[in-house]
Amino acid sequence: MAWRFAPFLQPSLLTININPQFSTSFASAKSSSMLNKLLISSSSSSFRYLCKSTKPFFRQPIRVLPMAEQQSSSFSTSSQTHKHTNRLASEHSPYLLQHAHNPVDWYPWGEEAFAEARKRDVPIFLSIGYSTCHWCHVMEVESFEDEEVAKLLNDWFVSIKVDREERPDVDKVYMTYVQALYGGGGWPLSAFLSPDLKPLMGGTYFPPEDKYGRPGFKTILRKVKEAWNSKRDTLIQSGAFAIEQLSEALAATSTSNKLSDEVPQTALRKCVDHLAESYDSKYGGFGSAPKFPRPVEMQLMLYNSKRSGETGNSGEAKNALKMVLFTLECMARGGIHDHVGGGFHRYSVDECWHVPHFEKMLYDQGQLVNVYLDAFSITKDVYYSSLSRDILDYLRRDMIGPSGEIYSAEDADSYESEGASRKKEGAFYVWTSTEVDNIVGEHATLVKDHYYIKPSGNCDLSRKSDPHNEFKDKNVLIERSGTSAMASKHALPVEEYLDILGNARRKLFDVRSKRPRPHLDDKVIVSWNGLVISSLARASKILKGEPEGTRFYFPVTGTNPKEYMDVAEKATYFIRKHLYNEQTRRLQHSFRNGPSKAPGFLDDYAFFIAGLLDLYEFGGSVFWLGWALELQEIQDELFLDKTGGGYFNTTGEDPSVLLRVKEDHDGAEPSGNSVSVINLVRLASMVAGEKSKLYRETAEHVLAVFEKRLKDAAVAVPLMCCAADMLAIPSRKQVVLVGVKSSEEFENMVAAAHAAYDPNKTVIHIDPTDAEEVAFWEETNGNIALMAKNNAAADKVIALVCQNFTCSPPVSDPKALESLLSQ
Repeated sequence: MAWRFAPFLQPSLLTININPQFSTSFASAKSSSMLNKLLISSSSSSFRYLCKSTKPFFRQPIRVLPMAEQQSSSFSTSSQTHKHTNRLASEHSPYLLQHAHNPVDWYPWGEEAFAEARKRDVPIFLSIGYSTCHWCHVMEVESFEDEEVAKLLNDWFVSIKVDREERPDVDKVYMTYVQALYGGGGWPLSAFLSPDLKPLMGGTYFPPEDKYGRPGFKTILRKVKEAWNSKRDTLIQSGAFAIEQLSEALAATSTSNKLSDEVPQTALRKCVDHLAESYDSKYGGFGSAPKFPRPVEMQLMLYNSKRSGETGNSGEAKNALKMVLFTLECMARGGIHDHVGGGFHRYSVDECWHVPHFEKMLYDQGQLVNVYLDAFSITKDVYYSSLSRDILDYLRRDMIGPSGEIYSAEDADSYESEGASRKKEGAFYVWTSTEVDNIVGEHATLVKDHYYIKPSGNCDLSRKSDPHNEFKDKNVLIERSGTSAMASKHALPVEEYLDILGNARRKLFDVRSKRPRPHLDDKVIVSWNGLVISSLARASKILKGEPEGTRFYFPVTGTNPKEYMDVAEKATYFIRKHLYNEQTRRLQHSFRNGPSKAPGFLDDYAFFIAGLLDLYEFGGSVFWLGWALELQEIQDELFLDKTGGGYFNTTGEDPSVLLRVKEDHDGAEPSGNSVSVINLVRLASMVAGEKSKLYRETAEHVLAVFEKRLKDAAVAVPLMCCAADMLAIPSRKQVVLVGVKSSEEFENMVAAAHAAYDPNKTVIHIDPTDAEEVAFWEETNGNIALMAKNNAAADKVIALVCQNFTCSPPVSDPKALESLLSQ
């Protein structure tokens, strides 16, 4: 719980604090003294006082409301007949369609809205959110469904709705404005713009009425209207100045074409040290509540563990690995993990990973699969491989469409029963003790003991779990002890104990399936699909390392790992067919009932190229590698600053998007620049000659742009720290496989090539009997074609391990290849 005071700033500063990770302000930029601080870190959650004030607006303390405060918020069921219908009814975005019957006269982002604002000479009210956003739902019910609020908006403003997942470029402009000025942000994002789209004022969620000494939305609308009438020139000038300053600050360039030599090692060291200092040795994770699973942090610690082991620092290697494995275990045992249906929720409101914010995001699932796969590769413990399967099987069951497309998210909120008028957060996922008794039957006592289920409810492990008693008598499943200890407590063999739990979860799942489901956002986003395509492809071979006879328990299905490759390729074909233009060779960003108007952004290209590289390296067709090379060429053409270095997030072709940003922050999703550097390193090790050299030079220049960030704030860019170290390694290990790809021997050799965790390794495979494939390599890298010619064997697959311009003697046995790679 936190308490804040807000200063008063002319023409307007109204502070709204809504939940622990956001400290958000509603404000207008007044002077250059404020804008001198535009480079405040966007990862900071602390409120920044940007100017001195002599006139206090109020002295009432403002309570920061945790997410649990709103877990009983209600949302009305949509009627079949609608009193109001606005322009959003013609849109494809699930989020926009949710607002299609508000009394607010919403416009989608576009020239029609901008022209109307110019014609009426009124400011624009811009509301940005996404379909599974809890606070967006709250503000809709409280304000956008209210006739009085709608009248104010319709009379005084042109109102525009934007789905941040459909238009991340628009969201980035105005979220950056709010974050840069005030050090915090969140969704829904509420901003007021001039008719030429310059930001005038901005904030996040606003309650409808004044309370706790803070202004309600109706008060804010009146104040903005007054300011527009009386101080229009000042507002417009400050907005234009803000965009000008942001544009300069966020489009950094570098006159140097490469990083200073010492930076890769020091940045990696600083990031590791910072994370180690913030490590929670009791509950795992880095930092305190609310706890977000930030996979890039765990990826960095695993990468550092591997590198430390290679340089003889075994103590540090073990310590870094221990932090990650314990974090992964605590997350899997906690309520952030959906024990009944698989997959992970967005974050935990408490420090012990127990009570989550219940939405499920695709980008989390894809990245977490890869971290659990890495943990299995290192430890060979099927506990981690089964968790990878747990997530992937959830995706296959609930998040994949009929043509292989992978959907975006599931909401946190749902109705408790059919016919209910109110949605509640977590209603789909929580249980009463009586329900478990009735559903599980004979073994209910054991199951309740295992998952800490109590008649009074179990959200009592932390003061932050449920401070307002929203989950009274409800239970969020959590494992407080390991399976072996619990099996011993109940005097059962571990396998029998696991069987009982698996059968109980299946019974709970069957009953839960009859409950009203949370809203599914069935939008298909290229970048997020790329993350999951990568994890599916990797799983198809890494999971072949599970011991024969390994048993799996519901909700894990125990599918043949090869099936994951089929799912990955089907998703890729969907994007090729629906979101790729073969004439322009460009990607579109998203799909729902057709491609969105938005073009592909940097993240779409970078994440999808990474997915294509994994499809190829883990045994897929060379066609995927060829497409990756083509898309990299288009990415460089559209986004690369060839003079100043680095990739912009947008093409710059849309005049309504006022900022081109070079993003570096590796947050819930990695940055497009970090992923692009790794892609370039991987591609450089596959191609030959000038093209290989160009890829490395491009990667070096990208990193040079972010040298200051790597030096001063390495913890903000963990994946970029890994990328810088990868590029600094003088010779990347190559594994070249030569053989007929339709054979089982080929599958086994590819699996052997990927059995050990080694992010500084490239796997290349070529079928010497495939004329098209041989021709591809003759054009791309003649050395590979020559190796295939010299090592072709009719009855076996040959492997060569090459590094520092030297190749090992050929081997043809998977165990021999694993042994060779482990040296």
